[in-house]
Amino acid sequence: MSVPPSAPAPADDDTTTGQGSRSGLMVLCAVALLILAVSLVGGNDTSADSARPPLPAHPGTTASSAPSAPYAPSATGAAGTAVLPRSKPVRLLIPEISVDAPFTDLAIGDKGQLQPPPAGDTNLVGWYAKGASPGEKGTSIIAGHVDTKTSAAVFARLDQLDKGDKFRVERADGRAATFVVDSLETFAKDEFPSDRVYGDADRPEVRLITCAGDYDHKAKDYTDNLVVFAHLA
Repeated sequence: MSVPPSAPAPADDDTTTGQGSRSGLMVLCAVALLILAVSLVGGNDTSADSARPPLPAHPGTTASSAPSAPYAPSATGAAGTAVLPRSKPVRLLIPEISVDAPFTDLAIGDKGQLQPPPAGDTNLVGWYAKGASPGEKGTSIIAGHVDTKTSAAVFARLDQLDKGDKFRVERADGRAATFVVDSLETFAKDEFPSDRVYGDADRPEVRLITCAGDYDHKAKDYTDNLVVFAHLA
């Protein structure tokens, strides 16, 4: 997968990945995000854009452009959850589905689309670096490919998570933020609930996003997006 807003093109061979059989080599799978949409599946040809739902003006907004305040152990979110200071994530660990992957920053490109992670690396996740960092108050966006044109990728088994499963984000400040899965939901891309997925939160939350559904050769995109909703433990 590639990460936060845009889309691309496939090939013709049938391949089978960790999420099952898909017709055609998987290229870029677009997912709704930030200003436009986010590509979540790896590939080479990025010539085609697919229709994507509108996004909130400031998804998961946070005071990310300001210097981080000193860590205050007493700081809590609305539900009494401890809030960590801003810090760049460095590694995502999801034991239940054997994910152990480094992060790359995702930014919005010249065309207003969140650029995806490099498609050639199957074990890489990206986070929207202008939004909340994992553990900070707000909604942190983490995206990964479900597969690439050659093999299954980092989020190939994301749909196997269950409510109550835990995953950890290791951060540059040496702290680790542990999250608990609240739910997994699959949305058709033309009915993607952007406000719900990307909207700000009053506690530290994370959205893990990848592509799902069937691969549509005509649209050069997957039909759905899988979103894992989670909160800081």
